[in-house]
Amino acid sequence: MMQSSTNWVTEYRFPVMIMDMPVDENVERRSLCEESWREACAERWYRSQDAGCDMGEHALRQWVRLHWRGFLRARWIEHMQGIRFWVELDRCEFGLLRRRDLVDARELLDEIVNHLRRGAENLDIVRWARKEKTPAEQATINELLTLININAYRLRCSFCDD
Repeated sequence: MMQSSTNWVTEYRFPVMIMDMPVDENVERRSLCEESWREACAERWYRSQDAGCDMGEHALRQWVRLHWRGFLRARWIEHMQGIRFWVELDRCEFGLLRRRDLVDARELLDEIVNHLRRGAENLDIVRWARKEKTPAEQATINELLTLININAYRLRCSFCDD
């Protein structure tokens, strides 16, 4: 039988995160580094079980190649919605999508977030808006995209240099 994935978790050491005062003591705090490492180790364990031997670094790299972008995008959205605070992401952007001044654009914002969850990029959303929305809605969507700043979150996975 293969070793459990929890042994692999100890193979990698994460830098200590220094956080200032909590945003809200009731908000769950997590680390992208630690959470992604756990996910990748679980993938390594499953692939190793299937192969009958330790798939090691190959399985970790494969997780990064196949899942990192979606993993990061989902956590980034959670952070901007104020659902969960991810310590590696910008503190100023925590809960950004809950701002009161966005209340009039809530429906459009929800549509944009749904597109983002499915992996859409700025250009995909602009094309969708041009095809399906009025010029006024398109202008609002462009403003929301500027606020959201999708391209700011092209973070590299901390435990894989690919």
